[in-house]
Amino acid sequence: MSIFQNAARAALATIESLRPLEPELERAAQMVGACLATGGKLLVCGNGGSAADGADFATEFTCRFVTDRQPYPAINLAACGSVLTATGNDYGFDEVFARQVRAFGRKGDVLVALTTSGNSKNILSAIAAANIAGVQTIALLGRDGGRARGHAQVELIVPTPITARIQEGHKFLLHVLCEIVETNWLLAKPK
Repeated sequence: MSIFQNAARAALATIESLRPLEPELERAAQMVGACLATGGKLLVCGNGGSAADGADFATEFTCRFVTDRQPYPAINLAACGSVLTATGNDYGFDEVFARQVRAFGRKGDVLVALTTSGNSKNILSAIAAANIAGVQTIALLGRDGGRARGHAQVELIVPTPITARIQEGHKFLLHVLCEIVETNWLLAKPK
């Protein structure tokens, strides 16, 4: 079997393994939809590929996902090199997202944190800062959830040890989350 065929088979198996997450995904959509519909904002953070996935997720709300509709506030906390490097230099890399959560997060907002390992110290610090500030928390994790497991209000854990498959699972979950929120909350009146 070719590398492509093996990768396709593994990716499909990963997506299939996400079916049990549907109730938690619906909870996440309820959280995000209610937040945005009532004037709150999304804060999104991740490292490396997870930062890129988080950036795409934030863009889906600030620009659009499928339908042309009003924009909603979603901030990618990994976007500003000046903030990241100043905070990393002055306070340590573990604080690059937590400090921004303290700056921008308000009660009723939602933090969406992505980490494939579940062990990224800066993500753990961001979730802790959000919990203290009354910001609701959603964590997209991989493997067994790592040290982040049990710290967010909603956890979407992609149960595979392969980083690429975890990121593909996260991307799928984020796009479905966008579709649910856009359909049920942003284009329709909340029930």
